Amino acid sequence: MIIPDWSNRNFDLIFLARIAVSVGRALAAVVAPIYLALEGFSALELSEYVLLVAMFSAVMSSVVGLLSDRVGRRPFLVGLPLLTTAAAIAFAYTSSSPVLFAMGALGSFGRGSGAGAGAVGPYQPAESALVTDSLMARDRNAGFGRLAFGSSLGAMIGGLLAITVSSSHGHGVAATAHFRTAFLAIAATSALAGFIALGMTDSHRPIPAPADHPPSYAYDDIAQVSVRRVRFPRKSRWLLYRLWATNTVNGLAIGMFGPFVAYWFFRRFGAGPGKIGILFAVISAATMVSSLSAAGLARRWGLVRTVAVVRTAQAILLIPMVLAPTFAIAGAIYLVRMVVQRVGMPLRQSYAIGLADPGERASLAALSDVPSQVAMAGSPLVTGYMFEDVSLSLPFELAAALQMVNATMFWVFFRHHPPEEEQDGASDADTPSIGSLT
Repeated sequence: MIIPDWSNRNFDLIFLARIAVSVGRALAAVVAPIYLALEGFSALELSEYVLLVAMFSAVMSSVVGLLSDRVGRRPFLVGLPLLTTAAAIAFAYTSSSPVLFAMGALGSFGRGSGAGAGAVGPYQPAESALVTDSLMARDRNAGFGRLAFGSSLGAMIGGLLAITVSSSHGHGVAATAHFRTAFLAIAATSALAGFIALGMTDSHRPIPAPADHPPSYAYDDIAQVSVRRVRFPRKSRWLLYRLWATNTVNGLAIGMFGPFVAYWFFRRFGAGPGKIGILFAVISAATMVSSLSAAGLARRWGLVRTVAVVRTAQAILLIPMVLAPTFAIAGAIYLVRMVVQRVGMPLRQSYAIGLADPGERASLAALSDVPSQVAMAGSPLVTGYMFEDVSLSLPFELAAALQMVNATMFWVFFRHHPPEEEQDGASDADTPSIGSLT
């Protein structure tokens, strides 16, 4: 088979855009919660902000997933980073709570999940589908691993940019001035991601199916996929229901600690944006290697087993982190946890998108995360209450227990459903994906 030249270029552009997106999201994950705290937000008010952003992000992810299976992926890869740009500009020039809430929700702004910038919000369904459209099945795990590498690289840069923020704990107008440069940097890198996406080739185009027989999927040299209308995934329904169950539990866990990691370091140890940014940059540099090792571990252990093992490990590591007596010890444990976490994340994404029916990939990528995002929206309220009235450690400990449950569920649900590349007799001909990373 002759590999089209555009396929490698397409993945290169996706990779570069992911780096740019991750720079902004990583920097926002450090500065936004601390900025809001300095603007007078209590832990409960911060959790309400996270709730609004998470709920709006869940709705946008669903819309993006369903529509990108219908109209293509590229329009969303261009437009969504520009919404983040608008939100960052608003944060740079105003401290009005209604404006911050509204623009934060529109741009999915500042709802990080700790170091590494692995989650890219509503951007991800369209991106994941375009990656899968552009690669052979044998290259899919490596492709998602390289995207995770790009996220870590971008997050490292974003963490280092946090050093530009003053360590002064000013409030009001002073805080806005101190954080303005960081917010404008987020706006610039997000706009760059949208600009890069203009050069991508959208390999997914609807082709009208003959009226005298059901839709079928025909693949030419650019892997065009027939989609007649936006609809709930049918052929991938079995997979969707299981992902709903596992992702709901994981979403509860992530929502309890992910958006609050920088805030927790700020409250627990008095660490400012620069200190936290350096820690996150070091973590991101370390996780670049583990992201690239994901595909090799999956080949050796099996993908489902690898995901289950690393999720168990990252759950266990939360406990000593929150009990650590110093910032240095807590940061070191958090580094190890994130190195482990970055192995499992691209494999889970690759697994879900790879088992989905080709015409339902973006829809499944979006809908499978809806329960997770709803759970992530609700559980921060519990964290906010506990931070205010109970303790700073209890929410993280509960999150660890939930992630242990999630790891067990993932193994039980999927151990008899290996990915395509691990099935007997699997070959390149078994997949509609095109292109190669080699």
